[in-house]
Amino acid sequence: MTTEKKKISKPDAALIYCRVSTKKQTVEGSGLESQEHRCRQHANAIGCNVEAVFPDDVSGGGDFLKRPGMVALLAYLDANPTKKYVVIFDDLKRYSRDTEFHLKLKREMAARNAIRVCLNFPFDDSPEGKFSETIAVAAGTLEREQNGRQVTQKMMARMEQGFWVFPAPKGYHYVAAKGGGHVLEFDPILAPIVKEALEGYAAGHFESQGEVREFLNSQPAFPKPKSGVVTHQRVADILTQPIHAGYLNHKDWGINWVKARHDPLITLETFEKIQERRKGSAKAPARKNLNHDFPLRGFVLCNDCHKPLTACWSAGKLKKYPYYLCDTKACESYRKSIPRERIEGEFADIVRSLQPTQNLIKIAKAMFRDAWNQRRNQAESAIATLKQDEKNIQRQIDTTLERIMDASNSTVIAAYESKVENLERKRQLLIEKLQEKPVSQDRFDEFIEHAMTFLANPWNIWDSGQYHLKRLVLRLAFSERIAYCRKEGYRTPKTTLPFKVLENFRLGKFEMVPLIGFEPTTPSLRMMCSTN
Repeated sequence: MTTEKKKISKPDAALIYCRVSTKKQTVEGSGLESQEHRCRQHANAIGCNVEAVFPDDVSGGGDFLKRPGMVALLAYLDANPTKKYVVIFDDLKRYSRDTEFHLKLKREMAARNAIRVCLNFPFDDSPEGKFSETIAVAAGTLEREQNGRQVTQKMMARMEQGFWVFPAPKGYHYVAAKGGGHVLEFDPILAPIVKEALEGYAAGHFESQGEVREFLNSQPAFPKPKSGVVTHQRVADILTQPIHAGYLNHKDWGINWVKARHDPLITLETFEKIQERRKGSAKAPARKNLNHDFPLRGFVLCNDCHKPLTACWSAGKLKKYPYYLCDTKACESYRKSIPRERIEGEFADIVRSLQPTQNLIKIAKAMFRDAWNQRRNQAESAIATLKQDEKNIQRQIDTTLERIMDASNSTVIAAYESKVENLERKRQLLIEKLQEKPVSQDRFDEFIEHAMTFLANPWNIWDSGQYHLKRLVLRLAFSERIAYCRKEGYRTPKTTLPFKVLENFRLGKFEMVPLIGFEPTTPSLRMMCSTN
């Protein structure tokens, strides 16, 4: 019988391979050190000097070529083809826990003339020894897969109970729960940032995902990758995760819109608005060279071709000068520059002109109060309708589930499951609306404060110098983009409804509703008397 043990006296030197499953074990435990210690003892016992140690801190089974330590070990053997090494490792499970890759790694070692030595398993190249090795590795593979299944089942059960089981999403962190385990809680630093990004995009304060990205990049506390810039994929992940709205989804596990145990950053209604904006009015991501020096770029139109003006810095003899210009080749104003000072100065005059008088502000506040009361009354009367809608959707879900039980075609079943998911999403939205408590009348001033501050003097916000606030003024104060003529300046701007109403009040443009107006006219009443 020829065994690998009999060849141990012939190697020139020893190499040690040791591995733990996670980086946390590397930092907190002594697994690598204890493995290395035992392997060094064995090397001394067989009279071999340890030439190098190759540690790994990655998870068990799988492709050994994805382990940096094992890749380095094989590369070391390739770099020393004339020397004969014995490769020592502590346990067979540390070497490999996957039958396919174990046999492949065994061939790789043999091709490099390396002798394998496991302290807890005797290798033997006899038919019986090879069989025992295969059985031992297969048992390790079974144990690993069973452990993986058990972990997955526990994670699924926990998610079904409303607990998140993956790394904490941006805006949350994990805290220890009273009954054991960990639960999500608002991150005091990141939660306000993520909330502002989500609600700002839903409300249109951020016109595109690119502007959300710029906002996150402007926040020093928001974590950045090594490049120092938030990626577009990170923004998309934040905007599309229902976990921020307090719901858990995992399609592979069949978990759809489970109510989460943690507090939501936004409402489900806000989440739905975000998804509608992404689908219906998706904008191209912001360019990497987006320049905050030109807040009117893309908003002001060329008067000749009605295409958005672009902007740039033009190099002069002594310094650079900022200009806006039209970049449409077929346009009469193509590449004809307009100094930034001129175009932004004239726009500043327009913003200043939007400031209403104090009397008009009082009128506006009274209008908002009337609208507030009207919406409150409508909300109270809509509760019965919402309850009936929720019952109707539940009936549709029950009917669809019955059809799934009777169906046999996989395509039909998938279509039914998709329908159930959409119905459940609508149902949860209705439930959330039903659970909302009407805002008390005495909180009117609290809610209206920011709106009135903006209406009273949008110039203060524009003059703040902050790019995202200037873009906010453009969206809240103007209903359309403004055309600019190089010779005559700005055309008449179209403002949003609040400013338009206030302007009409200022100019006295109001009158009684004419007779032929909202309702059709009725014939004049005539006196009718009875006859004998």
